[in-house]
Amino acid sequence: VARAEVDAQARWFATRLIRELDIDLHVTGREQLEAASPQTYLFVGNHQSLLDPPIVYAALPGMTLRMVGKRELFAIPLWGRALRAAEYIEINRSNHAQARASIERAATLLRSGVNIFMAPEGTRSRDGRIGPLKKGAFHLAKDTVTSVVPIAIDGTGAILPRDGFLMQQHRTVRITIGRPLPPPTDATMATCMQSVRDFFIAHVPPHLPAA
Repeated sequence: VARAEVDAQARWFATRLIRELDIDLHVTGREQLEAASPQTYLFVGNHQSLLDPPIVYAALPGMTLRMVGKRELFAIPLWGRALRAAEYIEINRSNHAQARASIERAATLLRSGVNIFMAPEGTRSRDGRIGPLKKGAFHLAKDTVTSVVPIAIDGTGAILPRDGFLMQQHRTVRITIGRPLPPPTDATMATCMQSVRDFFIAHVPPHLPAA
């Protein structure tokens, strides 16, 4: 499947989802990417809901973007096959060799000019609090010399929470895009991770709105 076609389909789905659920989407900080010289980014976001990927697509128009997601998403019949064909990357963190292979596939995409989105918390928050960040995304940025862009996601968990099955309508979602951070090195890895976590905490309330 051509990348441009995948981009178009993903944005169509995101737009349809926002319209059908009547989501009031507010995006701030996008101008920081537009002001920067054209380059490939590794976007890292906090994780509230399975709706995070399409909402991020809507927040970053005009950009070739692929997601790294847990293997459970790829186990869904037909859906998983479509995701793989579209160059989305499944990751099995319980198997080190498979997880490493997934990161290598992400690195190949980054080097070919495809932006990547990852959720370094590794799991969805139940209450909006930011969990500890795993190092995989930051090692990927280091190995590919890619700038890291934090994305704070606030509100998707009120639409479809971690343990929920029914999606709520008429909710507000706020996406805050941070300034690109220089590619981390061994010496700056901890500082980069802390900067990203501080950004999430500063822009995401500690508790989700009541459903």
